[in-house]
Amino acid sequence: MEYFVSSEASIDGNGTADLPFRRIAEAAAYAMPGDIVTIMPGIYRESIDPPRGGSEDARIIYRAAIPGTVTVSGAEAAKGWQRYDGIIFSLEVSNSLFGSYNPFAEAIYGDWLTGWKGEHGYHAGGVYLNGKAMYEAGSLEELSSNEPSPHAWDREAALYRWYAEVHDDATVIYADFRGADPNSSNVEISVRRRCFFPSKTGIGYITLSGLEFTKAATTWAPPTAFQDGMVGPHWSKGWIIENCEISYSRCSGISLGKYLQENNENKWTRFLIKDGTQTEREAVCQAYLEGWRKELVGSHIVRNCRIHDCGQTGIVGHMGGAFSLIENNEIWNINTMGELHGAEIAGIKLHAAIDTVIRSNRIHHCFRGLWLDWQAQGTRVTGNLFYCNGLPEDVAARYPDEDPSEDLFIEVSHGPTTVDSNIMLSTFPFKIAAQGIAVINNLIAGPFTSVGAGTNNGRTDNPRYTPYHLPHDTAIMGFMTFPHGDDRFYGNIFIPSEGYRARKERLGLLDGTIPFNDYPDEESYLERFRRASGERIAEDRQRYYDHFPVYAGGNVYFGSAKPMDRENAEIIDAVPAPLYEEKEGKIFINPEIVQSIRTRMEKVLATEDLGIAMQAEERFENPDGSSIVFDTDYHGIKRPDKPLPGPFSSEDSAKLPL
Repeated sequence: MEYFVSSEASIDGNGTADLPFRRIAEAAAYAMPGDIVTIMPGIYRESIDPPRGGSEDARIIYRAAIPGTVTVSGAEAAKGWQRYDGIIFSLEVSNSLFGSYNPFAEAIYGDWLTGWKGEHGYHAGGVYLNGKAMYEAGSLEELSSNEPSPHAWDREAALYRWYAEVHDDATVIYADFRGADPNSSNVEISVRRRCFFPSKTGIGYITLSGLEFTKAATTWAPPTAFQDGMVGPHWSKGWIIENCEISYSRCSGISLGKYLQENNENKWTRFLIKDGTQTEREAVCQAYLEGWRKELVGSHIVRNCRIHDCGQTGIVGHMGGAFSLIENNEIWNINTMGELHGAEIAGIKLHAAIDTVIRSNRIHHCFRGLWLDWQAQGTRVTGNLFYCNGLPEDVAARYPDEDPSEDLFIEVSHGPTTVDSNIMLSTFPFKIAAQGIAVINNLIAGPFTSVGAGTNNGRTDNPRYTPYHLPHDTAIMGFMTFPHGDDRFYGNIFIPSEGYRARKERLGLLDGTIPFNDYPDEESYLERFRRASGERIAEDRQRYYDHFPVYAGGNVYFGSAKPMDRENAEIIDAVPAPLYEEKEGKIFINPEIVQSIRTRMEKVLATEDLGIAMQAEERFENPDGSSIVFDTDYHGIKRPDKPLPGPFSSEDSAKLPL
């Protein structure tokens, strides 16, 4: 059956084309497996909590009648502003508007949120002028100052600020609209926590197509808490979110992640007794005991979406995003307001992305591009474009000693993780604080920001133990620390990035694979385990905790990028500049990069050439267990039998817009 919804309908509609429902939630109350909800153009100021899902062969579909014309908003129009002082206006809002959830009273806090108890805590609420989010001030004095936040990427925009005082019956909002008249402008305030999100778990097989979701008052979404999102499946299976626009979530846009474990909700922050890593291990084990299975959770698709201007992440997920596909999305302006800071911020931030494929996305102007944390086992990152990610050089770091952020960060995972045919153009492209990674046919502009580090809890004698799983399963196979290594680098282009020279030198970062010089090759590693006659097995246990082997071949190095000592590689002194240009919204790689290369790889690589990830004892293969053949390039063009290193199959392919 097909139900119809129109924001212009009367309040007594019955869902037919002639008498449509007025609200999407009305249609959701009736929709059964196999039904379609068609939504007419308009703005729908509501939060949809679907009471039921579909099934694998009978989905419930919520679609825009005309894609791009339906907006589901967590905000309400705000009129009746009074001039308070100079250019500062005020608005008193009855708390009854918010119901049980007043976002201006809801402090953003939780595990891995840094500094939330600092000068002032930020809140889930938001004020929007002509569609854009304004910045939160910590006091009326700060609101009245003319000093923008040094952490904002756009200093001029950072002068548009608000401050709220919550009283028993009303909330008073003060705002600096920089001379604009709020009563003749489009001013909105966030009212609802989410836009489309079931309150119950297990509401699976829903499709959202061609819709816009915006301005929800979401809260911080760490892996050791319920992961809030403006849109999401809430621990279920088989959602499809496609051709949607997701914007201005206070924290996360789409959540594919964790359900509420009341006994483990922000336990680190609330009680302090157990470290965050320990509570994270507990969360994983508890989830498995409570039914984290491929048959019940995950296998979502997020495709062809535009996700932007969110405070924490564009897409977040812990465990609930396993077995999923994230493809052909554009993600930008994530955490560029610089208000929130912590370990859970990126265009995409996933924990336990088991057998998840992330391909053909364009991720740019984010504090960090893609962050795969814990259990990136069977995860494949392929054909993505990353650029302009990381803190700009003229923006102050909130904490001076913080690490640089980058395009791709893989953390405390044992693999196998496959990274192939990507283009990484930000100043800091790649951070490895993990093992068991195959890096194949990428263009990597800049240094690795971590090699052999980043896997301890603040001290070298306190290593982190993280889980690994049976292949293509959530069943836990074991826990292990990080000797580091077990990585493969084949057919990549390594080239220096532009900018940040002083910072790279201060941090001692080197371009290319040269940081892996002290890692063994396979033969010398295995030699350690060939015991002489009469040797006791208990002798020399340290060998089990030394670096794993690292493999390299067929790479090309430009300028200051250098290979590890045992690799016989092509080195090109001249570095073409600029590395890329942006024209009419499209990125073009400097074709001289590919034109300079004389090396050809011996063959097209496949799973069989890569061995297995040592801890998980699993091949670098597809989620269904079949072999990957790396025979197509970034554009999907077939590679020749003796292919070029890097993400392009030919010089002509390198000239195409990205």
